[in-house]
Amino acid sequence: MLTAVLTQFFKYLQVGGRYSDNTLAAYRRDLTPWVSFLEKQYQETPSISLNDPVLLRTYLRQRLEKKIGNRSMVRFLSALSSFQKYLSGRRGYKEYLFEIPKMKYKSQIPDFLTQTETSRLFENKLPSKNMNKYQLIRDYIILAILYSTGIRRTELKNLKVSDIDLKTGLITVLGKGNKQRVAPMGENTIADLKNYLSVRQSFLKEKNRERADLFLNKTGEALSVRSINRLVNKYARGQGLEFTPHTLRHSFATHLLENGADLLLIKEILGHASLSTTQKYTHVTAESMKKQYKTAHPRSGFRK
Repeated sequence: MLTAVLTQFFKYLQVGGRYSDNTLAAYRRDLTPWVSFLEKQYQETPSISLNDPVLLRTYLRQRLEKKIGNRSMVRFLSALSSFQKYLSGRRGYKEYLFEIPKMKYKSQIPDFLTQTETSRLFENKLPSKNMNKYQLIRDYIILAILYSTGIRRTELKNLKVSDIDLKTGLITVLGKGNKQRVAPMGENTIADLKNYLSVRQSFLKEKNRERADLFLNKTGEALSVRSINRLVNKYARGQGLEFTPHTLRHSFATHLLENGADLLLIKEILGHASLSTTQKYTHVTAESMKKQYKTAHPRSGFRK
């Protein structure tokens, strides 16, 4: 019975349009095992109280025994809270409501490239003999956009040609919760994009196809998120570095902050719902500052 209600809950979230596909998938991963656990317990022990606190404690303990991280536990409890709010508005389900414990996780300082590393990443332009090769140009401009705008990999995957305004130097992005925002692009990225769009048009002409998607695979279909991850990793290794699309997003925000950009501006460009999410980058720059201090100041106590 509870499984059917969970299915209705997922449909409710999907219709509301406030959650991204990734968030919905995370809710399914977190809540489906929980509901299966509950129904199994009720079948094996019919006399047990439906909202006996021991059930949630047992489930959490089992998750911990499987080495589930603290952050994943917090995410599960957040999903459970949303599901229980949904249940509380329906008749006959209040006995399925549990008192949810409060948990916090220690936020990790995000990985990022130094400004020197990113400069090296883009200073080596593709050789002119390769300029007619669509995939090479595409991979380069993907990295350029990820770093120069700070957009997420899913947002990049969903970009259409019509989302690019070369005259104003702005890119329109559909972010989490279907919220639209614009992000500025630098002059170098705009110039590279003009070249890419020309090469892309020739590529589609060869394939005898038309596509609205900005980035295409070798057959002319839209690139997948997995493909974006793969080609970014491959490009990184070719430059003697290791990073992901999200590393470039972190680098974008960190470098803006290091160079004096306003935190509220960075929040708007990144599409963060809360300023507290953006504030983690202040910790990044603080850590970078401490490292430089240790190696540069004679009273730091660091022995060279």
